[in-house]
Amino acid sequence: MNRIRITPSVIPNLFTSLNLFCGFVSIIQASKGNFVNAAWFIIAASIFDALDGFMARLTKSSSELGVELDSLSDVVSFGLAPAFLLYSSYFYKLNSIGILISSLPVITGAFRLARFNVQLVGFDKKFFTGLPIPLCALTFVTFFLGFYEYQIELFEIIISPLVLILSFLMVSKVKYDTIPRVSISEIKSNPIKFIVIFLLVIVVILYDIKGLFFAFVFVILFGIFRHIFNKIQNKFFRG
Repeated sequence: MNRIRITPSVIPNLFTSLNLFCGFVSIIQASKGNFVNAAWFIIAASIFDALDGFMARLTKSSSELGVELDSLSDVVSFGLAPAFLLYSSYFYKLNSIGILISSLPVITGAFRLARFNVQLVGFDKKFFTGLPIPLCALTFVTFFLGFYEYQIELFEIIISPLVLILSFLMVSKVKYDTIPRVSISEIKSNPIKFIVIFLLVIVVILYDIKGLFFAFVFVILFGIFRHIFNKIQNKFFRG
């Protein structure tokens, strides 16, 4: 009798599947007008997305199949789901323009993931080229949860520029650091980074979901300013 062999890669792939499932449920919730539920399912998807990477490293089972499955799941959970949420809750009011704008996160997100896959060398990276699609989606979702029901006028002013900027950043060459591993050696080598993370955690604790949005905005702006600074620095030294 042949026994079914369960390989270590099953564990991270299971979390990736849960990520995809949450994205699917988010779309269903948004289609029914349950926008808050849809937003929280995207956040749940991001938790499973983080866990699949952690489990892949823990079980030493990173693979090309896992990378492809993760990217396909991310297109749904962090591209299609937030795009559909934004369209269903607001952009439908703008007719054709609304369809065009709300489609940008899923289109540029797909390009972002395709570029990541073809440029991937090894499974441990120090940084990402372009805004990671989960960070883009979480910025949309936390902004939605923090402002849509309570400050709708501010939401309507900011949401279109926010979608355009974040969509562009996903296909840009702006570099963003990966989440650092917490260890004594890492803290000693990058103390400022961990101090900043600690301060951002305090902001999140004090301001709840809005604090999380502000933390994401800080990370995004830091990447932009560092990119500009490096460009100026390189031009100065070359000159």
